[in-house]
Amino acid sequence: MKVIEGYMPYLGYKTYYRIVGECKGNKKPLVLLHGGPGSTHNYFEVLDKLAEEGRAIIFYDQLGCGNSYVDGHPELWCSETWDNELIELRKHLGLDEIHMLGQSWGGMLAIEYLCDYKPAGIKSVILSSTLPSAELWAQEQHRMIRHMSQEDQDAIAKAEKTGDFDDPAYLAANDRFMLLHCAGEVTEDSPECLRRPKKVGVEAYVAGWGPNEYNPTGSLGGWEYRHKIGDIKEPVLIINGTDDLCTPLIAKTMYDLIPGSKWELFAGCRHMCYVEENDKYCKLISEWMEKHD
Repeated sequence: MKVIEGYMPYLGYKTYYRIVGECKGNKKPLVLLHGGPGSTHNYFEVLDKLAEEGRAIIFYDQLGCGNSYVDGHPELWCSETWDNELIELRKHLGLDEIHMLGQSWGGMLAIEYLCDYKPAGIKSVILSSTLPSAELWAQEQHRMIRHMSQEDQDAIAKAEKTGDFDDPAYLAANDRFMLLHCAGEVTEDSPECLRRPKKVGVEAYVAGWGPNEYNPTGSLGGWEYRHKIGDIKEPVLIINGTDDLCTPLIAKTMYDLIPGSKWELFAGCRHMCYVEENDKYCKLISEWMEKHD
């Protein structure tokens, strides 16, 4: 399958992109917005198979991570940086008409882009395990923490009170929380793209979001779009898992507020439905895009 890699100049740095496959007939490309902030495109490579159906799939590492790594610039890690990067990438690659899939923070980026920039040429949007409100997200994470052992609850509460997020007891509790709701351990049987070393944008995550999933203290801490998402006109597919950081309540909140949206709940899945139920996920996405090309 044809793979093109390249870099786009951005803010004096460079943004890495990867294009798999090419569009045939009436099919429009799919642009993938990864999570974090500060994760990388790597995990999305489990979606390469979508290109086998005659559709270009466009991956990129947002500034601050992976092959677009930058650090020592905490002032960069705000939504404006990543909003404008997406705008510039579409111009750079001539992406006039696209489908857009945002996972976790990438879904927030998609929501903000749609609501605040009113872009043309968006055929459809997939909001995968994402959120309409940092406040609602933090509230739901804390609700799930209450189902953990008292020892883990106490360790997390102590770290939140003292601000010491290096305490070994807290780190162990947070690892257990993420194992429950984010993703399983990476093993030798995991897809290669998950096993591959990657340069995580720790500074981008901490400055942009916070020390963990349930304390949004960074530049996105007050991020609130529940009052805006009702204005989204594009077809929207919402996806999450029953055991996801994006809880059914968070997904339902988006479903209730976005007119005409569709919601698919993946039983038993955590934050990475596209890994844990890859075939089902790809089939769903493929049929959705076919419908809205």
